[in-house]
Amino acid sequence: MSAQKKAVILVSGGLDSTTVLAMARSQGYACYTLSFDYGQRHRAELLAAERVSTALGDVEHKVVNLNLDSIGGSALTDTRIDVPEQETEGIPITYVPARNTVFLSIALGWAEVLGANDIFIGVNAVDYSGYPDCRPEFIAAFENLANLATQVGVEGHKLTIHTPLMDLGKGDIIRAGLELGVDYAITVSCYQADNDGRACGKCDSCRLRSQGFLEAGVEDPTRYAR
Repeated sequence: MSAQKKAVILVSGGLDSTTVLAMARSQGYACYTLSFDYGQRHRAELLAAERVSTALGDVEHKVVNLNLDSIGGSALTDTRIDVPEQETEGIPITYVPARNTVFLSIALGWAEVLGANDIFIGVNAVDYSGYPDCRPEFIAAFENLANLATQVGVEGHKLTIHTPLMDLGKGDIIRAGLELGVDYAITVSCYQADNDGRACGKCDSCRLRSQGFLEAGVEDPTRYAR
């Protein structure tokens, strides 16, 4: 195991990050998975993150506690704000302020401790039209920051932020994951999943996920609340 390249993989328990984990593993990386208990209302995703990390053969799974709910500003962290069940325009209220900046910063710190030069995150083309911290410009800027702000970067060991899903739609992502043996039944994507991980079937994430399985031409294994 020590001879393998090490990578930190951000894993939320959802469809995208699970596919990214499978991709990193298929490329020969020793995968260290990182999840965040950041005050999100959809708590079932943390259990899903642990499941997919185990199923896909991670070396270590770490959960970092944050209190992004203390600043609020998002339907995912503030229970006073309803998760929208209709399509919206512009940056949606499910955007969590500075989330990917914070997540990648902690992933960067862990990567430096591990001696890993690679970080994987599941941002993709479907999301960056709405979430500013899913855009390729943001990822490029953060990678530049990573190489300026760390000992390994200063010493000439380039850190790379991998976004293998950036140009893929949900159908393409699902097909890629199925080819790598991903079991999407153990993932949770819903913004307001219940404690058993059952999806609402109404939020933006549920709609994108359902459409993805239609595009991929495969049966949707998602469990929905009745």
